[in-house]
Amino acid sequence: MSVGLVFASGGAGAAPTDRPLSDEPDSRQDAFAAAAAEYDIPEPVLLAVSYLESRWDANGGQPSRAGGYGPMHLTDLKTALAAPASPSGTDPLPERGDPSRLATDASFASPAFQTIDLASRLTGLSKEQLRTDPAANIRGGAAVLAEYQRRLGGAAADSPADWYGAVARYSEATDLRTARSFADMAYDIMRSGAQRTTDDGHVVTLPPQDVQPDRSWISKLGLKAGHSESTECPKSLGCEWIPAPYEDLGGGDYGNHDLADRPHSQKIRYIVIHDTEGTYDTTLRLVQDPTYVSWHYTLRASDGHIAQHVKTKDVAWHAGNWYVNAKSIGLEHEGYAARGTWYTEAMYRTSAKLVRYLAKKYDIPLNRHHILGHDTVQGITPENVAGMHWDPGPYWDWAHYFKLLGAPFHQSGPPSSGAVTIRPDFDSNNPGFVGCENNPGPPGEGEPPTCGDWGSSAIILRTEPRHDAPLLLDIGSNPPDGTSTMNVADIGSRVSTGQQFAVAEVRGDWTAIWYLGQKGWFYNPRKAPTAVWTKALVATPKPGRDSIPVYGRAYPEPEAYPDDVPVQPIVPLQYSLPAGQEYVVGMKAAAEYYRAVTFDPANHKVIRGELEYYQIQFGHRVAYVMARDVDLRWSHR
Repeated sequence: MSVGLVFASGGAGAAPTDRPLSDEPDSRQDAFAAAAAEYDIPEPVLLAVSYLESRWDANGGQPSRAGGYGPMHLTDLKTALAAPASPSGTDPLPERGDPSRLATDASFASPAFQTIDLASRLTGLSKEQLRTDPAANIRGGAAVLAEYQRRLGGAAADSPADWYGAVARYSEATDLRTARSFADMAYDIMRSGAQRTTDDGHVVTLPPQDVQPDRSWISKLGLKAGHSESTECPKSLGCEWIPAPYEDLGGGDYGNHDLADRPHSQKIRYIVIHDTEGTYDTTLRLVQDPTYVSWHYTLRASDGHIAQHVKTKDVAWHAGNWYVNAKSIGLEHEGYAARGTWYTEAMYRTSAKLVRYLAKKYDIPLNRHHILGHDTVQGITPENVAGMHWDPGPYWDWAHYFKLLGAPFHQSGPPSSGAVTIRPDFDSNNPGFVGCENNPGPPGEGEPPTCGDWGSSAIILRTEPRHDAPLLLDIGSNPPDGTSTMNVADIGSRVSTGQQFAVAEVRGDWTAIWYLGQKGWFYNPRKAPTAVWTKALVATPKPGRDSIPVYGRAYPEPEAYPDDVPVQPIVPLQYSLPAGQEYVVGMKAAAEYYRAVTFDPANHKVIRGELEYYQIQFGHRVAYVMARDVDLRWSHR
């Protein structure tokens, strides 16, 4: 890690111990106040840094995707990666990364991945206590922050404005732009203020502060610039160009993306959110392999730093659906869908800034019809459905993410609207998934361990309005009989925050929606609703049709193809949409096929047809129906 300044080791503390903290605070708010007072840090600074790292959550003593623990995100990569990486909870497809290559000796040697060592030396607390005791963790983070202030030559200061350099240093960023972005986000939090109830039930408040930081302090870090002018990123973010190779591999093979001329050749309609299932460094190695696949951006968990690999005008190979690839931009976020780890606030915020920038540039609406999770991308043909990915998983906080995007999910109609937007309370919503790694909860009798007490954006659907009713069937994701399970990777009978569905029936505290040709029930009590009423455009089969086919891509009719381009078959999925059911329409989908099978882009073509399609939210994933098969109307009850 090259940061310009060479910092000496921290001040000597008592030998690490597991002794209880004296005068232990009664609340999370008290812990911040006590730590700020002990280390002469303005309390708003400590609160803002912690909020930017963890939103003040303890996360059950489990590490973040960057190996950080507790409210202050003290990093301990050695411990975070020590647990075995079973494939049970991770995406099984090879392009997600190899857990055996998740870290190197260089990673362990970097102070950025072991701030817990400094915290232990400064406080005399053991690493175990710093990882698992929130009050100890806050004290440790305060000690580290104060030490960074001291090393920069700044005395303990009452004014939050004078802590800008130490806050930037706390990010552990290796470049100036990312460190400054981190500090600016922390000071934005100070100015706006924040209040929330943490994951373990503590109410914490940061009143709005009238503060303008002294940014001159950041020059003392001696960091490199950290923003490549060739990247397509907001100028306020640290963003570097690490290109994915476009190489001729011989024998007609090439990699690892396709050159194009979007949006002139075809519109960009989607942004796809992925997680890496590997560390940032591993992910960068993979995307630079010409024999591998590609994506447009990778975001680092620790500080939100961004690397761009493919120009947005070009087509990356990332979504497992060529129709979506040709019309999308792919963002990989450092992390794991089910290893008992959590996504950092710094990465959520930089990702949201990047997505806002891209959405504005390409006129992409900020909703879940256009901002897709990889888990909501459909298989192109029946045999592809079961192998589709399920990242970023049910522990990605879509409600928080869309609030950061400036497009929060809210009620847009009365109960007569006839459609709902899924919106559970993330922190208190725990469906009880099984099959996670590293964080097993207690098993029930004859049942596998649960994933633990994690907040989730997912809601489970049942065949009847009762908690013990069977799950719905998904013959595509769970062949051959369609039986769905509570495994964290099984999307066969679940919906996700922000998705919209037509309402089929309401009985008391239960709401039924149309889902994969079935009626799916979810618990939606009036006093604590898990969905809000929405007015939406819906598609239903035309009169006289018992059912209509559903497709995984919107390809042109055979007559549209020139003689030198093989016709791509229009193949229905294994599902059908029965008469009398309605599904929310996300967009009108162009009938297009991007023919790109040669290294020379001069041979690439966009084939456009006369067919018209609509994208619908069919199950957990989106799908397509032909316009000639459906009638459109506004939802109502």
